Amino acid sequence: MHINQMQPMLAEQLDDYLSRIRRIFVELGIPEDLPTARGLELCREPTELVVGETRPQGREFYLTAAAATAWHALKLAAAEEGIALLMVSAFRSADYQADIIRRKLGKGQTIDEILRVLAPPGYSEHHSGRAIDIGSDECPELGEQFENTRAFHWLANNAQRFEFCLSFPRDNPFGYVYEPWHWCYRGD
Repeated sequence: MHINQMQPMLAEQLDDYLSRIRRIFVELGIPEDLPTARGLELCREPTELVVGETRPQGREFYLTAAAATAWHALKLAAAEEGIALLMVSAFRSADYQADIIRRKLGKGQTIDEILRVLAPPGYSEHHSGRAIDIGSDECPELGEQFENTRAFHWLANNAQRFEFCLSFPRDNPFGYVYEPWHWCYRGD
């Protein structure tokens, strides 16, 4: 296939993705202007993912190949210093993100409450296959208390060497709560 033939196909795929996201926004009652108002970037789902990690219970977590390679290097470097990092979440589709929101709405939460802790479908870094929610033996659950762990302090001092960044620090401009567990690969 020539490059010229590929461009229309990529534009068509983007149009399909945006149409899907718009339909989800309408269904869930997410304001159409929310991404612009909060400075959120559209996160496309990658066409290829690899298993970034498999938990002992058999659960597989998917990432892009580059993010998986960087995660393995980061995790190994941490382990060499006695820090065990646990992958708690990685890739999730826009449809799965919508399902999480549906469940929360079903439990009586408002869309505004939900969107302080969850990105709207189409705008979660998890859709990119580059974001990882990280826990530790000290704090396997996702929560602000993760910032008090040796794992978080190690990440704060070393993650950038592996091209991972903390996405949502305190008082972030995106309107999300502080998420010391959420790190995103920014390489390539």
